[in-house]
Amino acid sequence: AAKYKENMFTFDIEKQEFGLKPMNCPGHCLMFKHRVRSYRELPLRLADFGVLHRNELSGALTGLTRVRRFQQDDAHIYCTLGQIKDEVRGVLELIQSVYKVFGMTFSLCLSTRPETKIGDEALWDRAEQYMREALDEFGEPWKLNPGDGAFYGPKIDVRVYDALERPHQCATVQLDFNLPNRFDLSYTGAGTEAKDALTDSSSDADRALAELGRLRPVMVHRAILGSVERMIAILTEHYAGKWPLWLSPRQIIVVPVTKEQFEYAEELRQIFHKAGFHIDVDLTLNTLKKMIREAELKQYNYILTIGRSEVANRSVNVRQRSGAQLGEQKVEAFLEYIEGERAAYGVGYAAAAAPAAAGN
Repeated sequence: AAKYKENMFTFDIEKQEFGLKPMNCPGHCLMFKHRVRSYRELPLRLADFGVLHRNELSGALTGLTRVRRFQQDDAHIYCTLGQIKDEVRGVLELIQSVYKVFGMTFSLCLSTRPETKIGDEALWDRAEQYMREALDEFGEPWKLNPGDGAFYGPKIDVRVYDALERPHQCATVQLDFNLPNRFDLSYTGAGTEAKDALTDSSSDADRALAELGRLRPVMVHRAILGSVERMIAILTEHYAGKWPLWLSPRQIIVVPVTKEQFEYAEELRQIFHKAGFHIDVDLTLNTLKKMIREAELKQYNYILTIGRSEVANRSVNVRQRSGAQLGEQKVEAFLEYIEGERAAYGVGYAAAAAPAAAGN
């Protein structure tokens, strides 16, 4: 805490110093340690979206990309040395599935032991080998970055690329041999596993644990999005403000031509709202051209125009924010279509794939 204190918000209460949590790692270590653990419980995965505070310098603050109060999709995995490969590969597969939905690509780089490392050579050898095997089995290209790992363990740097091919450091997978030692974490091994794991370079503390049949777990730090606020800023740039339907805060707007369609517009609002969509109704009675233009500028994914014909046919006249017109659609058919688009995160859905126009 003393090393990181200058980056924390601290205050005194009744002559006792308190601080706002800047990271989740120590708290998860305490959760692991609060009772005796067995090898049967591993891997133990703890995830946390709790609010974090860091006392960043005012000059370093930048919009949503660098803030003092934030949340991150942080998780820590406590596992045995032999479980590293499967856990790392699982995290990489999760990263791939998430960024595929966003339409973003990424590159991988394995950073190995630096000169200032902690832990014995045999431990690093096995850990790095498991990381290599996990990357190979994952099947995506990766590069080696010798000597650039953290002092507490090797790591996989994940660079995410947006629509303009700009790199962003968001996701991460890091092994940690330090915190389990600092917090004196251990678990009961199977049979003579603890003594069999000892090497010539094992520390006295590890030897003492082995006498009790206990071993140190390996800690894996993992984040997929990183800071949620920063990811929102990156996605805003990536989509240029044109959010896909499943993520959009403005999905649908109904534009009635005259007051006569207000009742039908409200009925439509309730139908789509009940289906879980964000939907608004424009009751301004401006000119039709102006209402549609304002809806496009506000980036509504779908603009539903209704007049006498649509009321009579129980339909909607659909256009997209790009100006593409999908024509008159039956309400049920259009609802089914956008439910499919939302469920598929927009993959495979384009204007040309819209349902056939309804007849009069």
